[in-house]
Amino acid sequence: MQTIRNIDLKGKRVFVRVDFNVPLNAKRQITDDTRIRAALPTLTHVLENQGRLIVASHLGRPKGQVKPEFSLAPVAERLSELLDRPVAMAPDCIGPAVEEMAGALQDGQVVLLENLRFHAAEQADEDNFGNALAALCDVYINDAFAVSHRRNASVAAITQKVAVKGAGFLLERELAYFDRAMQNPQRPLVAVVGGAKVSSKLTALTNMLARVDKIIIGGAMANTFLKSQGVDVGGSKVETDLLETAAQMMADAAGRGIRFYIPVDVVAADRFDAAAVTRIVPAGEIPAGWMALDIGPATARLYDEVLQDAKTVVWNGPLGVFEMDAFSRGTMAMAQSMAGAHAMTVIGGGDTNAAVHQAGLVDEMTYMSTGGGAFLSLLEGKTLPAVAALG
Repeated sequence: MQTIRNIDLKGKRVFVRVDFNVPLNAKRQITDDTRIRAALPTLTHVLENQGRLIVASHLGRPKGQVKPEFSLAPVAERLSELLDRPVAMAPDCIGPAVEEMAGALQDGQVVLLENLRFHAAEQADEDNFGNALAALCDVYINDAFAVSHRRNASVAAITQKVAVKGAGFLLERELAYFDRAMQNPQRPLVAVVGGAKVSSKLTALTNMLARVDKIIIGGAMANTFLKSQGVDVGGSKVETDLLETAAQMMADAAGRGIRFYIPVDVVAADRFDAAAVTRIVPAGEIPAGWMALDIGPATARLYDEVLQDAKTVVWNGPLGVFEMDAFSRGTMAMAQSMAGAHAMTVIGGGDTNAAVHQAGLVDEMTYMSTGGGAFLSLLEGKTLPAVAALG
């Protein structure tokens, strides 16, 4: 896979696919520009090498319709501030008017295309749409890791029509850190996996059994593993159709010499509510009808001890309902444990990233991945379609 650092950009129209799917408030103001900042090294590189920069992204879910509330205009304004130069806002992402704007660009100038998902053809990966995007440029760069697990026209179809293509610095960095964490890790390698459902992480967990030394489980998915071991989990959410699978997975881990950790105590609640009555109880002593909504303090201490000798830690998925204060302690404790670990720590997934931000520990982590679905696809052992398209 070629990268942007090896491509001659001078005088070329350079199409950079980024992920500027940023959060906006009711006044259409950007509340977090992390994703924009993440792409700056690539965009700056194009400009410093006298390229003519065409930036493309999606925003939200307009479902193939032009909806003003999903316009990228606020992003153009913020990008202009960060690049310290004007960023022209295109009226669309394809068509004669956009082709004229792209053709008129001079070295060091920037245009931001309008929301790619205003066209249903983008997510359908239609060749004609890919051709129309390709007509705008001489060089194609993918720097949108977060959408690289999808076959969208702006990361797949377009690559068939642009002769010179490669990865941006962000995409390159994402793949490099994943390789260091899961393909060629310093050991012991510990995977921390949380979230609501075993089913959503089943493929990833199966793939991890061939790679990791220890697995830590949290979140509602832990209930399924607990019940598979004969533990009474009260009224907790359980995937009953996966009990046998969960038990087999734990047995497989034991057979491979992989330590598999599940909660020993939980924060139980009488209902799923921030104001619920709560109790810290051993995992097998949840009152009838109550549910486990977080790992307990003994589990948090246990998991901290598990990380003490780790050299690499990969975390995907919160360990409790961290959005509610009463059930945030376990996830916050894991963030603290990872921050204090003498290990390379890689965080992946939107909720997990949000939790680390909430804990105020972003700067203490080795790497925070920008892609939830793409990161999970890599954990599952899959090749990202958009990355393969650059080969």
